[in-house]
Amino acid sequence: MIYNFDKIIDRRGTDSVKWNQQDYVDLIPLWVADMDFSVSRQVMAALTERVQHGVYGYAKVPDVFYEAVSDWSKRKHGFPLQREWILPVLGVVPALSAIVAALTETGDKVLIQEPVYHCFFSSIERNGCEVVSNDLRYQDGQYTIDFEDFEAKASDPKVKLFILCSPHNPAGRVWTRVELERLGEICLKHDVLIVSDEIHCDLVFEGHQHIPFGAINSAFLANTITCIAPSKTFNLAGLQVATVIVADPLLNKKVQHAFLVNEIASISPFAITGLIAAYQHGEDWLQQVLAYIHHNYCYLKNFMDEHLPALKVVPLEGTYLVWIDCTAMKIPSRKLGQMLLEDAHLQVNVGAMYGKGSDFFIRLNIACARTVLQEGLNRLKQVLLSLPGE
Repeated sequence: MIYNFDKIIDRRGTDSVKWNQQDYVDLIPLWVADMDFSVSRQVMAALTERVQHGVYGYAKVPDVFYEAVSDWSKRKHGFPLQREWILPVLGVVPALSAIVAALTETGDKVLIQEPVYHCFFSSIERNGCEVVSNDLRYQDGQYTIDFEDFEAKASDPKVKLFILCSPHNPAGRVWTRVELERLGEICLKHDVLIVSDEIHCDLVFEGHQHIPFGAINSAFLANTITCIAPSKTFNLAGLQVATVIVADPLLNKKVQHAFLVNEIASISPFAITGLIAAYQHGEDWLQQVLAYIHHNYCYLKNFMDEHLPALKVVPLEGTYLVWIDCTAMKIPSRKLGQMLLEDAHLQVNVGAMYGKGSDFFIRLNIACARTVLQEGLNRLKQVLLSLPGE
């Protein structure tokens, strides 16, 4: 089956968060992380059949749901999952909040690596905990981990959890086995539980490999809670479905209880149907969409090199979110984002929302038709080249 990702699907008037945020009929939104591509034909067919049944009552999660999750994990990542490890949930973000609430007390600390996905901050702070950051090192356009600082932070007895973003959003890093092993050993040494957000795990480009944290060894598996979902992979975010993997029986019981207390464990019949169809039949679609996104990335990189060489594109190893260093413009990201929106009707994610070290960055979502990306980049160019001194 050949998919046409060049086809533009009009999302205006569909209550899309991405497309209906602003009052500009010509808005180009390259921000929030969902794709503009249609789902696979198999997913659409499965959901259509479910809709045509006509009754949408409460749903019990069937055996095939757990089998689909485990089989995909084994096939794609060499990580078979036992059924009792797999906990269905409405989404990764509500799961993170419930996990933090269940496994910490007010005043505890949670370790993250800034710049990082902004919802980590709210999940920690709203539960009365303190954010502690092992800031990623940014040098020569690359992000790496400061392991000495990580251990210094992890050794604080008030640090109870480490939330890992793997692959990393917004930096686009796919962590290597060596990096993950070193993080894991430090966490075991200092009794820090790892919560690994692996929602982008299937969106990895050639030359890189996603390694599930829990798959590295049995000790890591017992000390890790892993969050995965088909939402980013197959463009199913609106179905509200994810799974949390917890192998340790006692920890599993605590997390299950947290999900019940927070009323986030009951998923819809459409979520069940969409996940099963995607994991069972979506691999061909995913391979094609990854190739298309990578071509978009190459187009963006060449465009920047030719027209905006002062902007530095951070290498994209995974995700469809490109992180761009705009330091040379000397404009804080919130101001730059407002300029792009007002002057060019171009919406991007501003770096400031991702924490320290990111205030002169922007994030672009390139999971869109190439003509949309081209128009967005031309508008970016128009604004930046019109600045005094440019």
